[in-house]
Amino acid sequence: MLFDRLSERGTKFLNVRYPIISGGMTWVSNVALVKAVSQHGVFPVLAGGNLPANVFEKEVDRCLQELTGPFAVNLITIAPNYKTQYEILLSKKVPFVVFAGGIPRKAEIERMKKADKRTLSFAADESVASQQIRFGIDALILEGSEAGGHIGHVSLVILLQQVLFRFDQVPVFVAGGIATGKMIAHLLLMGAAGCQLGTRFAMSEECTAHPDFKKALMKARARQAIATPQYDSKLPVVAVRGVKNKGTEDFGKLQLKLLKELEEGKISREKAQFEVENFWMGALRRAVVEGDVEHGSLMAGQSVGLIREVLPMRDIIETLVREAEKELIRIKEELSGK
Repeated sequence: MLFDRLSERGTKFLNVRYPIISGGMTWVSNVALVKAVSQHGVFPVLAGGNLPANVFEKEVDRCLQELTGPFAVNLITIAPNYKTQYEILLSKKVPFVVFAGGIPRKAEIERMKKADKRTLSFAADESVASQQIRFGIDALILEGSEAGGHIGHVSLVILLQQVLFRFDQVPVFVAGGIATGKMIAHLLLMGAAGCQLGTRFAMSEECTAHPDFKKALMKARARQAIATPQYDSKLPVVAVRGVKNKGTEDFGKLQLKLLKELEEGKISREKAQFEVENFWMGALRRAVVEGDVEHGSLMAGQSVGLIREVLPMRDIIETLVREAEKELIRIKEELSGK
């Protein structure tokens, strides 16, 4: 298959059948989703989110016990429980770790590598990509702002030219707005080692997210998946993309409240940022676990505009691979003049 030939770098690095990563989505990418993805040849990522230490360790141990293939654990570097989760993961025989949310320090990468783990991190622009490579990261995930959850501010089209076309020292996986095999085919042709998808896998039958959460995503259009603004540089906020609802408005009110408290000296900047991240963790749980789609966080990428049904994981993955192969054959025939 042409798809297999172009996938070689990614599949060898991840040690899976297909160079497709199921992104680590807080409260969504649990053991159930990780197992479903793994069973069909795709690389799974368990989301650490802001899980308490005992819950986090239990989830990691279950993956180690129940999965036969490789997997990664996603650590959000700006989450309140990040340091605790980091130390727990360091002692576990998890083969991969994905640093998300912020930029990992060189020492954090080095310690994980010394513990025999392959490391991946997100590159929001070319300077971050260059820095992470210098720090010894094993692979990059190039995520455009079209993606859901914590995002950077640069679209995938620009990042492809800034990073994918310039850096080949490490495998570069591409993410943000991807929901079809046809797009995966073109990104592989551009030099990507593989692709990461999130929203598409959240819309699977095996995903344990609340049915109302899935229904809300199915109804949403691409333009309704918006990124949260930062009101003032006094309170740095990592943008989060999700489907607009009352929860989006609640976050705006929280920012204004925290900025007022910062001005009055009632709260430190560190504490304010902690409150911001706590808001998202709690709001996301309300939507995904409890089904509160009004005030909960409907984190999703703009690819919601491409997804209109919940399907079995097998069907999703088989369709992605079939579409990719079909598109590669079409391009080959086009170029050969057939």
